Amino acid sequence: MNRFAKSVLLGACAFAGGIAGTCLFNRTDAINAQSSRPAPPAATNSLSHAQLGERFEAIIRQTAPSVVSVEAIKPPAPGKTKPTEESGSGVIVRIDGVPGTLVVTNNHVVSGAKADQITVHLADDKIARPSRVWADAESDIAALKIEADGLIPAPLADSDRCREGNWVLAFGSPFGLNRTVTHGIISARDRGQVSLGSTIRIKDFLQTDAAINPGSSGGPLVNIDGEVVGINTAIASHSGSNSGVAFAIPINMVKRVVRQLVEKGSVARGYLGVHLAQALEADKALQLGLDRAQGALVEAVYPDTPAATAGLKPNDVVLHVDGVPIRNENHLINLIAALPVGQKVKLNVWRDQRATQVEAVVGDWREAQTKLKVEK
Repeated sequence: MNRFAKSVLLGACAFAGGIAGTCLFNRTDAINAQSSRPAPPAATNSLSHAQLGERFEAIIRQTAPSVVSVEAIKPPAPGKTKPTEESGSGVIVRIDGVPGTLVVTNNHVVSGAKADQITVHLADDKIARPSRVWADAESDIAALKIEADGLIPAPLADSDRCREGNWVLAFGSPFGLNRTVTHGIISARDRGQVSLGSTIRIKDFLQTDAAINPGSSGGPLVNIDGEVVGINTAIASHSGSNSGVAFAIPINMVKRVVRQLVEKGSVARGYLGVHLAQALEADKALQLGLDRAQGALVEAVYPDTPAATAGLKPNDVVLHVDGVPIRNENHLINLIAALPVGQKVKLNVWRDQRATQVEAVVGDWREAQTKLKVEK
């Protein structure tokens, strides 16, 4: 993968009756939830080592009742005859504008499994099956509707306020070891150039050095105030285990996706209709006359798309969208995907050694996919 070691999604998988490769599957235990949540720890600007330890302890007491483990039985993989079992993690949440209480996890933990083939292990040793499952493969987000007494949702942060260096704790069940908590910092924001398979298209990760391993998928990444800032999803690793480079979906993205899934059953996204280079390399930028390797390099423009109508061309570099500087191709994809269909946008484009401007109308990604399937 570009500039990273091999990226690994974090569900722990096994075939029924035997372990597959190095992935482990264990029936997870749970911890006893308290009937009421402890008050969140008060924020301070500076902490001694002892105070930091006490803060971590308070956050763990507060968050643990909201963390669950998730097991899913999926249809046999291609070429196999036995069902696939997958285990991961999840967190109980309430999201503004969404009725009821949900468990949020990763799509890759539950994808392909029906609701009656998914088991949620709660922190008080109860087990439940979801009555409804919503999933978005493009962002790798899934939400499970469960009915149980005493559900304790975790408070959610504003992940846009996360900064490099902020302390975080990662909760989950790596290798089936439930009640696992690790700590680290936010290493970087806005990570998108991470290869995670063909279905995951919307990538805007928080990077952390908190130890995360297979089985941690869907578990919460929590800040020093005891609020969920992200959902642990993947690691960059040569071995498939923790290497200190892990990725979490920002909770603000989770909120947006889950609201649309529950309200509409799917997520509406915009598109332009271009194939972008995986990265704008320095030598290519210099060849095009740019003094920095920033922007999204257009490799191809698909016919009968908003990009074609707008006049975009191969070798164009999209530098700004409505005045917003574009960092890389993934930033452009995320920005356009979040815009409403039909909105006009002004694109500042580098073409033939100079800047020019074109106007495009954001298209409907779902309609484009449907059209592509029909043509195939």
